[in-house]
Amino acid sequence: MGSHKHNNAQITKQKTYWFKSTKTAIKNNKSVQEKQVAQKQYSFTSSLIDKLAQKNIIHKNKANRFKRKLQHYINLYMIR
Repeated sequence: MGSHKHNNAQITKQKTYWFKSTKTAIKNNKSVQEKQVAQKQYSFTSSLIDKLAQKNIIHKNKANRFKRKLQHYINLYMIR
């Protein structure tokens, strides 16, 4: 992190943007009606979640929870 307040604020804004865009991708993935389309979007969303964990924006266990819940939702509620 930077040593100035301005740099810290920019880094915080950037991390918030990454996290919010990933949460939006999760919501978009849940809104799909077909299972095959949802599976394709899941791979993209999963990679976004993994990137957040690699950059230490979220904990790796939280990333796994996000992915597990999304996969469970796709398997349980999607139309085949």
